[in-house]
Amino acid sequence: MYYNENRNYGARTYEEEFATIRGMNAFISRVYGWMFLGLLLTAGVAFYVAGNARLIYTIFSNSFLLYGLMIGEVILVAVLTARITRMRFASAMTMFLVYAALNGVTLSSLLIYFTGESITSAFVITAVTFGIMSIYGYFTRTDLTQFRSILFMGLIGILVLSLVNIFLRSSGLVWVISLVSLFVFLGLTAYDMQKLKGYYFGTHGNVALRNNLGIIGALSLYLDFINLFLTFLRLFGRSRD
Repeated sequence: MYYNENRNYGARTYEEEFATIRGMNAFISRVYGWMFLGLLLTAGVAFYVAGNARLIYTIFSNSFLLYGLMIGEVILVAVLTARITRMRFASAMTMFLVYAALNGVTLSSLLIYFTGESITSAFVITAVTFGIMSIYGYFTRTDLTQFRSILFMGLIGILVLSLVNIFLRSSGLVWVISLVSLFVFLGLTAYDMQKLKGYYFGTHGNVALRNNLGIIGALSLYLDFINLFLTFLRLFGRSRD
């Protein structure tokens, strides 16, 4: 549900309005801080694993282990999302960081397959576009929840096309998937940024609940960033071969 931070609570002084905006900005800053912490942990784990040939071989030569890690990631996200309002903040943060670490393990193969220049370029492009869409999501007066169904349909389309392409192995379809992913995750970045305002105002001063929802917000933004990065890497990345 979208909450308008400008709704009328009765006559409020300038100082009260300023305090409200300052509180909201502090909350959003914390959420982005948690997101960046997750990204740093993912990057650190990925570089560590990629630099250990024995560890890379152990993980990626064992399908049972690799798929187990992936399933573990899905379970963590599902549990965190379903139980976030009933969890302690420390537990929610721990699960988020464990997920980020596991993601670093599974993404470490990218450091082996793609050139360092490709990875750096994709990261810079991702950071710039993510920042632009976050700023748009913060300042826009448009209620972005009206696009939620379209974005969700886009996600379903990406999933279906990706499953189909497992069998077709079509390079053309990869481009289609990448372009759809680009627009979907750019839209989700703005939407998830705006959703943080809803978390702040919708919790009505319940700091514990607000912080827990902030972890979900950080997870959503983290996933937006990672998927944008993977999309740009697919579009512009060069392999080491």
